[in-house]
Amino acid sequence: MSDINSGQGDKPTPRQTDRWLEPGPTNALVIYILYLASLVIGITGIVGIVLAYINRGKSGGFVESHYTFLIRTFWIGLLYALISVVLMMAVVGIVLMFAVAVWFIARCILGLQALQRGEPVKNPESWFLGL
Repeated sequence: MSDINSGQGDKPTPRQTDRWLEPGPTNALVIYILYLASLVIGITGIVGIVLAYINRGKSGGFVESHYTFLIRTFWIGLLYALISVVLMMAVVGIVLMFAVAVWFIARCILGLQALQRGEPVKNPESWFLGL
């Protein structure tokens, strides 16, 4: 029988973690993808917001603006969607729901582009597109 840690003394080897769970650009990328997938599979948006809240304040640098942007995208999008649902009684809500979906997709794509360039979101507190 051979020891797993043979030749390493009594020190256990550190556990290898998945990079997408750790705070940073990869995690923010996963959250953007989860948000976009939530347009088809609704529950992934909730997973994304939980990840964003867990990792906010831990990564530092330009990624912090993305976490703020992601959290605000979720809550503002939910607010816009609820307003659209209420207004569906007056038919205008159907058009507004489409506009909310376009806004949500545009916000995610613009955030993804900034993330891929290694840049912060210029205005993460924005109610519109964060430009």
